[in-house]
Amino acid sequence: QVQLVESGGGVVQAGGSLRLSCAASRSIFSFNVMGWYRQAPGKQRESVAQIISGAGTNYASSVKGRFTISMDNAMNTVYLQMKSLKPEDTAVYYCSGVYVGKNYWGQGTQVTVSS
Repeated sequence: QVQLVESGGGVVQAGGSLRLSCAASRSIFSFNVMGWYRQAPGKQRESVAQIISGAGTNYASSVKGRFTISMDNAMNTVYLQMKSLKPEDTAVYYCSGVYVGKNYWGQGTQVTVSS
């Protein structure tokens, strides 16, 4: 059983920062890909940032330079550091991990950026 549990969402003013955490139920070394997605009301879920095993990181153009994805292997946790937040970053943020060819999702955490 693979479980991903997000935390760290909340309400922040534009220009502020938040750090999201995703705790995995198994070693994050066992995942081929770990990443963050988001879904705003009325919009499709979109990729925000990914760490691909052996290949580095990818970011959506809308967050590049403002968001940073990182991992703490000892804690089996993936982070998303978000800076210079904008109202358009408001969404439910989901952690995702690909393990043995299957994509697993967390329950999501709400991020609201007020103007």
